[in-house]
Amino acid sequence: MDNEKLSLPQYDIPDDIQNAVAITTLDRLYNWGRRSSVWPLMFGLACCAIEMIAAQASRYDMARFGMEVMRPTPRQADLMLVSGTVTKKMVPAIVRLYNQMPEPKYCVAMGACASGGGPFKEGYNVVAGLDKFIPVDVYIPGCPPTPQALIAGMIKLQEKIDKESIRKVRWYRKGPDSMEIPVPILGPDLIDPRRNSEIKATAAAKAVQTTEESAS
Repeated sequence: MDNEKLSLPQYDIPDDIQNAVAITTLDRLYNWGRRSSVWPLMFGLACCAIEMIAAQASRYDMARFGMEVMRPTPRQADLMLVSGTVTKKMVPAIVRLYNQMPEPKYCVAMGACASGGGPFKEGYNVVAGLDKFIPVDVYIPGCPPTPQALIAGMIKLQEKIDKESIRKVRWYRKGPDSMEIPVPILGPDLIDPRRNSEIKATAAAKAVQTTEESAS
């Protein structure tokens, strides 16, 4: 966001001091700082990660958006950029990393696999969309998306940050600081702890049905 967008449009700033003075709101200033320093978490899952790496190189230069600092630890990252096929074996690790990220945090699903399973959607070991487990802010289509598509997705994320208000965001509300998600359990299949009551009810109904069939 340049100085023109930072200033409120209803205030006319003299031409000779436009590059030195800005009249704005706290929300605009706060979001301007955050949108210009989004640090992604440094990990990749499949072929989309190669495009993500290319976008960080000199030809596309993500440093123009303040996103070149890819952190090797979730505790220093603002953005989880999930690039590649999300397998059931990988979901517990992804959710655990997401929980360890401090607020404010965002998630971008890069590519068809992360967004909805892609060509492996019917596979026994692939999750049909990352948003079944963690909230996704931006979806980037493609298989794999080009670096230009990734940059377009990052610009969409910046536009979302611009619309947020300190008075309404969840990390400034009273109560828990973060929205922690239960880590899925990997056994014979992937179990989401948030569906425990549903699983128990289904198992109980199945047990009753089996008992009735045996009695008859």
